[in-house]
Amino acid sequence: MKEEFQAPQGKILKINGICMSLEGDDIDTDRIIPARFLKCVDFESLGDAVFEDDRKDFKGKHPFDLKTNQSASILIVNSNFGCGSSREHAPQALMRWGIRAIIGESFAEIFYSNCLAIGIPCFTLPKKKIKSLQDRSREETLFFEIDIKNIIAFEKSIAHHLELKESSKNMFLSGEWDATSTLLNNIELIERKINELPYINLNKLRIT
Repeated sequence: MKEEFQAPQGKILKINGICMSLEGDDIDTDRIIPARFLKCVDFESLGDAVFEDDRKDFKGKHPFDLKTNQSASILIVNSNFGCGSSREHAPQALMRWGIRAIIGESFAEIFYSNCLAIGIPCFTLPKKKIKSLQDRSREETLFFEIDIKNIIAFEKSIAHHLELKESSKNMFLSGEWDATSTLLNNIELIERKINELPYINLNKLRIT
């Protein structure tokens, strides 16, 4: 049984978890979360619907259905993952299923940005290294301890040197990726700025 969902907040320095493999190039956002689920009012139920159509086709043998992967939180993918439409529902669905980090050959730019906005780092590795990890993850349990500052995934006595945009790394380390927490932590600055605005009725406006 999966742990109760908790969205990440603030600084993200390390991510620990079991790896699972999802093979295939150009896996688009419509496969990650089919369009019919975009009418949802919130994202809470999207975890159960991730790869809904693909999972039906695989009849229980899709990576997201395998018992050995139910505790996984690090997804290993191939090239151009998250291409297609810009729907933010795709990373939201992955996160609510339990994914906390993704390691792949490459990512669609908007998908990458949407992951960054909710605290999911997208690391890259060369094709041969990705294939090696995917092959191993099918045969054995891979547990990674990812150090975001040094961009290294530790696995027993092995250190995998990952790649991550410097700007993204700094946002995770500082917590600046988390816009909501940043706003709440600077509430006094916001109130001060409001008080400086000449067209605001200060007696009626209060932030809670």
